Amino acid sequence: MGLFDSVLGKPRTSAIRLGASESFAAIALLAVSADGHVSDDELRALRSSLWRLKMFRSYSERELFTVIDRLTGLIRSEGTESVLYAAMIGLPKPLRETVFAITADLVLVDGEITPGEEDLLQSLYKALGIPKSLALQIVDVMVIKNKG
Repeated sequence: MGLFDSVLGKPRTSAIRLGASESFAAIALLAVSADGHVSDDELRALRSSLWRLKMFRSYSERELFTVIDRLTGLIRSEGTESVLYAAMIGLPKPLRETVFAITADLVLVDGEITPGEEDLLQSLYKALGIPKSLALQIVDVMVIKNKG
């Protein structure tokens, strides 16, 4: 069973409540930590990607670290599926394509895609309700962007 299997189409409840920005950060964090570890380079790329977004521009370095630390703690204590479910509920629909693009960028930062990364992106676009054609366009652009 994959990370997104229990989120797709199964109604459930969660004690975790995340706002829009936390939901966005949670999905991006789950993507970069899908292998069970977040390297310093991945953490820097995550912070940099988030800071470029309007919703995070007002966050100080300390505030962003606090959000990421809180989310990391929730992932450890509640599990990835519970955090992902809460993030899917808290993420406003207009941000779904944006979080997919940011996540694809983070996953493809090395310019290559592994089978595990491909599975992750495929599951994510479906969970977010993004049309396949748009997801493919986003991934194509991110591959091109990260080749250089």
